Amino acid sequence: MMKLLRKHRHWLMIVIAVLAIPFIFYFVQRPDYGAIRSDQFARVYDRNISMLEAQQTVRLLNLAQALGMSDFVQTLTAGATEQNQLYVQFILNSLILRHESVRLGIRPNPSEIADVVRRLPAFQSASGFDIKKFSDFVENTLSPLGLAEEHIEQLVRDQLCLNEIKQLLAAGVSIPEAEINANYERAYDKLFVSLIRFRPADFAKEITVSDEDVKKYYESHKPELKTEEKRKIEFVKLALTEEEKKLGGRQRIEALQKLSDRANDFTQALLEKDADFTKVAERFQLPVRATGEFSGAAPDPQLNVDPKLSPAALHLSKEEPNSDPIQVADGFYILHLVGIVEARPLTIEEAKPKIVEAIKSSRARELMSTKGAELVQQLREATKAGQPFDAVIQKAGVNVEKLPPFSLLDETTEAQLKEGKQESPPELFAVKNTVAYLKSGEISDFFPSGEMGLIAILEKREPSPDSGDPAKKAAFRERLLNNRRQIVFYEWLRDRQQAAGAQFARG
Repeated sequence: MMKLLRKHRHWLMIVIAVLAIPFIFYFVQRPDYGAIRSDQFARVYDRNISMLEAQQTVRLLNLAQALGMSDFVQTLTAGATEQNQLYVQFILNSLILRHESVRLGIRPNPSEIADVVRRLPAFQSASGFDIKKFSDFVENTLSPLGLAEEHIEQLVRDQLCLNEIKQLLAAGVSIPEAEINANYERAYDKLFVSLIRFRPADFAKEITVSDEDVKKYYESHKPELKTEEKRKIEFVKLALTEEEKKLGGRQRIEALQKLSDRANDFTQALLEKDADFTKVAERFQLPVRATGEFSGAAPDPQLNVDPKLSPAALHLSKEEPNSDPIQVADGFYILHLVGIVEARPLTIEEAKPKIVEAIKSSRARELMSTKGAELVQQLREATKAGQPFDAVIQKAGVNVEKLPPFSLLDETTEAQLKEGKQESPPELFAVKNTVAYLKSGEISDFFPSGEMGLIAILEKREPSPDSGDPAKKAAFRERLLNNRRQIVFYEWLRDRQQAAGAQFARG
């Protein structure tokens, strides 16, 4: 890598939703489980992928994030909502990317790779590529991950292959000018909308729940009506000193590395036969702290210092009562499960308040939806008859709220948001989706938004004052094309995922 470097020194969610061009992320479908050994992660392209290879790819994911390769990572993990899913997406899509690159004959040359490495965000300073930052990264980031310079090259090669595949797929993508014009007007027209809100709480007072209702609900939902499992945890914390917390850069990394080594020694000691958590802590001269009994819904306050701690505590079991070292901002935690208070079935009397609340909530939503749909029908009939809405709305006992005029594609600057000059109701996104294709004077169907139900009335549309701006329209055209190219790429990736025939080991 150093030789290569020396040789070559010289929005948008709303647009997607309202223009009816859904940006689809394809999740890895859960396949049938094959007869895969416990030391194997998966079988892809009729080849066994070992746990070791999968772990190596996860380290490459961590490396890509450290290098600032955000677009590359986002593309290969699109649709992942949980950490484990993110890992699976990256592993599978990396295998697919390399397989397809070979099949298509895509081979980035060393010159291209070196040029991209020089532009990676992790290696930049005010004057551009910084060889000292590169050397520090190799020494302080690659080595702890068990990686080397060639792994940077591998990631950059993958990124170049990904970019070329995207270019190949995008070559045939086009959008008719008439479609661009129609979507442009729809996106930037100024919309004047009135809103009618329904809240379940407004209907709950009309609902009564009998003892017979409670009994029926209890009998049909018995498996769900349980107390929460509770557990108690002991833990030790290996933390930086107050002086060490002030350190930065390499010095801080070295201090954390020492703590990491000590934490690993601690967990190794726990693996010894008949090891006792408290005695191991005494040997390492670490105080043991204990939580009270807590549940997943109400974590112990001592575990709230970092979002990783409570989930880790909830994953401990009697068979595996000790956690691995869990890194937090200023050190490491090691958790030990003391005991579990198992969940037990609730009696009907214990469950009654929860049952009454559930029945009321369900019936209130049903009643709200029914009333909302009835009001929509009445308003539409009044429109056809040329009658004003006022009498219908007054009879229904609802309020009409006029929203500030907006466009489907509002370009509010961050500065305006920070200064509080622009405020949007939380349901505005749902409103925009609903009114996007309405004509002036039309009434939407009743639609949910969070806990509420809404009806939107599009009073009128006005053309944007700068609708004829050539630069603005050109930018919109490019945005639309990029969105279409993204769809084509993810369609291709979904097809390639299916062709890979992936089977994953359980767990």
